[in-house]
Amino acid sequence: MKSLALFDFDGTITSKDTLLHFTRFVKGNSKFWKGMTVLLPIFLALKLKVMPNWKAKESFLKYFFGGMPLAEFDSWCKRYAIEKLPELLRKAALDKLNWHLQQGHDIYIVSASPENWIKPWAGKLNIKVIATQLQVTEGKISGLISGHNCYGIEKVKRLNQAIDTKNYETIYSYGDSKGDKEMLEMASEKFYRRFN
Repeated sequence: MKSLALFDFDGTITSKDTLLHFTRFVKGNSKFWKGMTVLLPIFLALKLKVMPNWKAKESFLKYFFGGMPLAEFDSWCKRYAIEKLPELLRKAALDKLNWHLQQGHDIYIVSASPENWIKPWAGKLNIKVIATQLQVTEGKISGLISGHNCYGIEKVKRLNQAIDTKNYETIYSYGDSKGDKEMLEMASEKFYRRFN
């Protein structure tokens, strides 16, 4: 019987939210902060729980990336994965990922962030990615999410679509927020905001 390791990405493998960090990398400080000011009512609605997480994310994506050609967006994602992502990676998370790799375990990163900048990094380590997918219309980012935001129960649904978890004797799960609750609950070995 095999073992499976499930990792959240933002706040678990990384020290901060990569969507904001990536956007600042692409747009620069002045455009980023101008956009954050424009989107302030959206963030407030999210904080007050009058707007769901996925809808706020779509507003953010539409404002900053709506209409950007996918080829350009993916080029930025690859650059970000190489140039900026390494500075956010937690040493403890990398140590645990490497341990699972050495043990020959199947590893999945399961994230609410778009897959576009996670896959270029994870692919080099032979780690699979299940993450939010962005809608592309006529070769351009629309700003909408394709399907559902990979958050909460959606993480478990997407995992069950991709693999048969009954094939695993041990399931390890690592997360840091309420969006990881259901993924943590499905594991035999749960690690919330810790790796040991």
